[in-house]
Amino acid sequence: MSNLNILVVEDEDAIREMLVMVLEQADLNVTAAASAEEALQSLAENRVDLLVLDWMLPGISGVELARRLKREPGFKDMPIILLTARGEEEDKIRGLEIGADDYVTKPFSPKELIARIKAVMRRSGKLSETGQLSVGDLILDAEQHRLTINGKTLDVSPTEFRLMQFFMTHPDKVYSRTHLLDQVWGRSVYIEERTVDVHIRRLRKLLAEFEREDLIQTVRGFGYRFSMAG
Repeated sequence: MSNLNILVVEDEDAIREMLVMVLEQADLNVTAAASAEEALQSLAENRVDLLVLDWMLPGISGVELARRLKREPGFKDMPIILLTARGEEEDKIRGLEIGADDYVTKPFSPKELIARIKAVMRRSGKLSETGQLSVGDLILDAEQHRLTINGKTLDVSPTEFRLMQFFMTHPDKVYSRTHLLDQVWGRSVYIEERTVDVHIRRLRKLLAEFEREDLIQTVRGFGYRFSMAG
């Protein structure tokens, strides 16, 4: 799971440090924040695949932060796991209704949290049991960092690999150049939008050798879409 980026938002130092240690031992890339404000800053600067969010935070609460993020186009698809000492059914329902993908009640075991993270990431399409994503004979192996078609390896750059990984985990949806820059390159890096076009052309050229260039489609006036449908 070393290609997954997790943001932990927890105001209690001891719990936050424990969470970071546990997740890093599970081969996850972890960033930590002690408040909703710090979390928003981190989200603006880094690509985050999943948010582990404490319900009770100083200032803006975790549940309010989750509600706000689910209203933002750039974050509405980002999985969120809420951590809380609240165990009542109505609280769990409230957390899920505002868009959280799962709910872990304190105290919890590290194994339980890791298992829930894996389950949420599998449901979101960002993690498979084998670490592989496949569309027909196009296979992306996240662990080996390899992209193949019909068993033949494509010579892609690290950026092109991340771009294809994003497309394959978000099929049949149209994404603007700005959104692709945020998700693949990160919000902390200033890159012109036409850079996306350059990498798209490069990927299409490689795919064209196998007559698969139509997998990446241009949606005029909007951006790009990855789809098996023509």
